[in-house]
Amino acid sequence: MTAPSSTEAAEPTEPEADPAAAPRRRTFGVTAATALVMGNIIGGGIFVLPATVAPYGGVSLLAFVVLSVGAVLLALLFGKLARRSPVTGGLYVYPRDAFGPFAGFLSAWSYWTMCWVSIAALAVAVVGYVDVLIPLHGNHTLEALVALAALWLPAAANFAGTRWVGTVQVVSTVLKFVPLLLVATIGLFFIDTDNFGPFNASGDSVPGALAASAALLLYSFLGVESAAVSAGEVRDPERTVGRASVLGTLGSALVYILGTVAVFGLVPHDKLVDSGAPFADAVNTITGGTWGGTAIALVAVASITGCLNGWILLAAQMPYAAARDGLFPAPFARVGKGGVPGFGVWAVAVLGTLLIALNYTAGPDTTFRVLVLITTFTGCVPYLLSAAAQLYWLAKGTREQVRPAGLVRDLIVAALSFAFSFWLIAGAGYAAVYQGVLFLFAGIPVYVWLRGRGATEEPPA
Repeated sequence: MTAPSSTEAAEPTEPEADPAAAPRRRTFGVTAATALVMGNIIGGGIFVLPATVAPYGGVSLLAFVVLSVGAVLLALLFGKLARRSPVTGGLYVYPRDAFGPFAGFLSAWSYWTMCWVSIAALAVAVVGYVDVLIPLHGNHTLEALVALAALWLPAAANFAGTRWVGTVQVVSTVLKFVPLLLVATIGLFFIDTDNFGPFNASGDSVPGALAASAALLLYSFLGVESAAVSAGEVRDPERTVGRASVLGTLGSALVYILGTVAVFGLVPHDKLVDSGAPFADAVNTITGGTWGGTAIALVAVASITGCLNGWILLAAQMPYAAARDGLFPAPFARVGKGGVPGFGVWAVAVLGTLLIALNYTAGPDTTFRVLVLITTFTGCVPYLLSAAAQLYWLAKGTREQVRPAGLVRDLIVAALSFAFSFWLIAGAGYAAVYQGVLFLFAGIPVYVWLRGRGATEEPPA
């Protein structure tokens, strides 16, 4: 991404020249884009969530399978939408083009909220594995400092530019994917079926437990849209975004399912429920000592830090695209010498810091669970709106937007993606939806202020 000149930033743009689609240096090929997707998906989720969903029992393994199918559907959806709008902003651009600026703003605001809340949750997830390496003895002050360091180090790295972000994503993805896949496959030979515990340990109905565990596990698949959001930095985005989204999602799903099965079978259920580092406990079972757990803890810290590196970039790019259209405060449209929207990076880091500080008194496990459920709602709102946008274009049926040969397939993908997102919101529970709605509605005064100042123009039809 190249920084716009002061003249470009000041002059109005003609409708046919979408600011978000301005020519820029595209640095992500298929490999880097796939690594961005996998790097953002495989972060804290695979290392922490097996313990988070353990209270639901084996039904959460079924939820992982259902989520894998749903995530692939979303990847296919974003690939199709990126063919129509191959620009940075993705999940903001699609609803904006279909339904107008307010829908675009709600999607951008909700996704941006999901990003910085998710970043705070990832930073909290680091603590459990750092505790394996350097015992923190339950000191909440030290734990909070570790979480803040995990947040600010990748934020500082983002100022080096998008090219370095892509390089870091490739390296960190390889670093974590290979060991995790080895653990997930080797661990299958050490499984004790008695460790799995009851299939439905929550006491709720199976459909209710499935929906509730899936709402928590969605956090592990957030990032499937990474290539679409960063389409402005992707070479040949019409083809690359779809391929990278599907490949990255399938690779992540494979690691997730095998890894979670291995953890459930290696760690006794009653111990897994209270584990702060479930993968370290699983590896210790395999090795019969503690050195294996220490090694996996190192991989987990590197994985989550690499994931934060990519998420911070996404958290800055979404409001950047919206700000260029006048749908976010103007400072978000400023970029630094490295091509990264610097104000967006600062904003997400500061907001993440405040969230960690406000919630950490409840303890890292409780904080992580609360933050994860909030991200489920705020993440699904742009998914819903993007699926609705695709359904709109399919219903409109204009030749340049719909290929008749794939109409039925695209309709099925969009409809199932919408239903899948709606189901996840319902499974998040009343508290998560309530808190998520508060975060979402808090953005409406910002939109009203921008519209009142006349900063927004209707996008081209």
